[in-house]
Amino acid sequence: MLLSKRCEYGLRAMLYLSTLGSEAEDGAPDPTQEYVSIETISDDLDIGVSFLTKVFQQLNEAGLLTSKRGRGGGVALTRAPDAISLYEIVVAIDGTALFEECVLGLPGCGEAEPCPLHEHWTEERERMKTTFQKTTLAEVPDVRLTPFLEEAVDPPAGSASS
Repeated sequence: MLLSKRCEYGLRAMLYLSTLGSEAEDGAPDPTQEYVSIETISDDLDIGVSFLTKVFQQLNEAGLLTSKRGRGGGVALTRAPDAISLYEIVVAIDGTALFEECVLGLPGCGEAEPCPLHEHWTEERERMKTTFQKTTLAEVPDVRLTPFLEEAVDPPAGSASS
């Protein structure tokens, strides 16, 4: 994968947060108002707490998350899911290298001295950048997150219930 593990986890956690929330005054879900503990997110997504905390620090510094200490604290989105692009999340965690550098990591690769994949990668890189810029958290289906969310609510299949 072209994204770091840190970035993958950051995207998953932000998608997770985008599915939660209380209702705003107009009755629509508002995930920017509900703080969720990092431990809860860590447990639900099966990501280490200390690793996830570092990811959240980067997202907080980028202004995509806010955090609150103490009882009822945790993290929350700073904006509605339809106002946060995947590009913002990737750049906050991994920087712009994915969208600017040689796919082979060769120094000096460019129009003057292209690597063997330069022409193809340039096209793909621009396509990816556009897709990430145009896609918001609200537009990404939570199909892959559903098992994590259901496990947090439902007991595992085959377990005895009293």
